Amino acid sequence: MGPSRAAGGTTVLELRGELDILAVSVLSDRLDDLTGAQGADLLLDVRAVTFIDCAGMSLLSRARYRARQRGGRLRLTGVTRGGSVARLLHMTGLTGTFEIVSDEDGAAEAADGAAGPAEVTGGAVA
Repeated sequence: MGPSRAAGGTTVLELRGELDILAVSVLSDRLDDLTGAQGADLLLDVRAVTFIDCAGMSLLSRARYRARQRGGRLRLTGVTRGGSVARLLHMTGLTGTFEIVSDEDGAAEAADGAAGPAEVTGGAVA
């Protein structure tokens, strides 16, 4: 997983590859750290996620809940129409529960010093 960088108070983390149960075991501690601070503002770029299952969606939901409980927020960017994340959000009825940032807005925040990629391949984070 790449380092997290703050952009104007927002921490941006790019997720790549497969977000499945094996990746969740690696990513959960990192997301707990990022969402554990009071008022954390986290933007997850999921544009390069090639696969996500229910374990991955559960991880995102838990991170969103933790951030909100501490007065923060978790947003998603890169939720492309027909992409794996968009499909699972729709199938689970969770589309309206996540704040989705447009690709243009997400790219602008990422360009302002965002986090490096968290490469997830074959169920493991590289």
